[in-house]
Amino acid sequence: MSRRGRRQRRDVAAIKQLPWQRVSNPFSPLEVLSADQVEAILDASFTILENSGFRFLQEESRQLLGRAGADISDADGMIRLDRDLVRAKCAEAPAEFGLRARNPDHNLHVGGNSIVFSSVGGPAFVSDLDRGRRPGTFEEMCDYLRLVQSLNIIHQEGGGCFEPMDLPPESRHLDLYLAQMTLLDKNSQAYALGRTRTIDCLEMTCISLGISREELEQEPAVLAIINTNSPMQLDIPMTEAVLELARARQVCCITPFTLAGSMSPATLAGTLAQQTAEILAVVTLAQVVRPGAPVMYGAFASNVDMLSGAPALGTPEYTKMALASGQLARRIGIPFRSSNTTTSNCVDAQSAYESEMSLWGAVMGHGNLVNHAAGWLEGGLTASFEKLIVDAEMLQMMAETLKPVVVNDDELALDAIAAVPPGGHHFGTEHTLARYETAFYAPLVSNRQNFEAWQETGSVDAASRANVLWKQLLSNYEKPDIDPATEEALRSYVDRRKAEIANHTE
Repeated sequence: MSRRGRRQRRDVAAIKQLPWQRVSNPFSPLEVLSADQVEAILDASFTILENSGFRFLQEESRQLLGRAGADISDADGMIRLDRDLVRAKCAEAPAEFGLRARNPDHNLHVGGNSIVFSSVGGPAFVSDLDRGRRPGTFEEMCDYLRLVQSLNIIHQEGGGCFEPMDLPPESRHLDLYLAQMTLLDKNSQAYALGRTRTIDCLEMTCISLGISREELEQEPAVLAIINTNSPMQLDIPMTEAVLELARARQVCCITPFTLAGSMSPATLAGTLAQQTAEILAVVTLAQVVRPGAPVMYGAFASNVDMLSGAPALGTPEYTKMALASGQLARRIGIPFRSSNTTTSNCVDAQSAYESEMSLWGAVMGHGNLVNHAAGWLEGGLTASFEKLIVDAEMLQMMAETLKPVVVNDDELALDAIAAVPPGGHHFGTEHTLARYETAFYAPLVSNRQNFEAWQETGSVDAASRANVLWKQLLSNYEKPDIDPATEEALRSYVDRRKAEIANHTE
């Protein structure tokens, strides 16, 4: 067989991946804080909210909180929240909830021991080995969505893999929602920047699922990341999103951006206290709007490089704060979100070890949502096609590691051990032959050739193998089934809203 033929056969084999599966963590969470330390941090968070307060820039939110008993007397927007009010409102939030997808087989559970892996969302740029780093286009974004649909280990799309810069900013969210709801049958996050973008997502989600707004309230289908403006502030667009999501009983994943030494104190404990205070303030608002509205404790606490001031991600500090944040979320009683992060600018060793540090903190901290789980580069500025594939490999390996070790008579294999003489091997035993195709994890990207065979086939590194794989996955993509009437209704909604937006901006 020619070298080209051998390479093609290996490439086809390498595209095999694990089947779609819901991932659950059977291990006890790794805890870096004692129970007393958790209480001390939580008490510090309450003290911050009572004494210093939290600034809500949107007037309606201030009035809602004032009627609920908060002190809104300061003219600068700072609202002081009594700890008893905050505790009472947190007690109304659910500890677990579901997330519907267009394909019911892809419905998700958030909370408990469940882990949801979400693809990268929100970068300004896209990159691949062929064309480098660049502003993204809508068609490239659609290709990325097709890959998210094709990768079984990714449970959820992350709310726009990168900005399609060839589309008008005031209406590009509509094109994103239409692409999400037709190119995927998995759950997708909302692009919840302001009231109208959030309402558009809610309305289009109802169309895609064939349900009413009232039916949507019965089981969530929309999750949005709500970023506070650390330190201690929530802007008007994010507040509008919280109000609309809470009223519709959809999910607010409240996530401060607390970088120790910059947007929060240069200590882990201080950063955790501030992060928790910010989350509790917004949880309180959501529960004032709609008791029982689902919320999440979103952790993105890391540190800055004290020499340059640049964000540092995938660090030991990031991992420890992820583990500690999981403890705080469980103490409060709401699901926990963490992330896969790296500051690396390319798909290299740094991007892998920083991501693995992040994933370790997220998984062993019992994260219920691992945001940006696949595709993130450059501190979140870039979505990478190759990193999407490399991360999928790491997520598959995480999922396999979480599966229990089976111990029974068949697995102990005493007959097989007895049948092989000292110095022999198990390659040809009946026990091995019955299992050789499925016994162990088969990698998506990793190469296990010896040096000579690897050199003979071109000395291809992991990023280059990932480049081949995403192109193969894209060529094999099949659009999931969707009722033509549903797709037409979605397109009609987008056309109508674009016309309204154009008339409003003229």
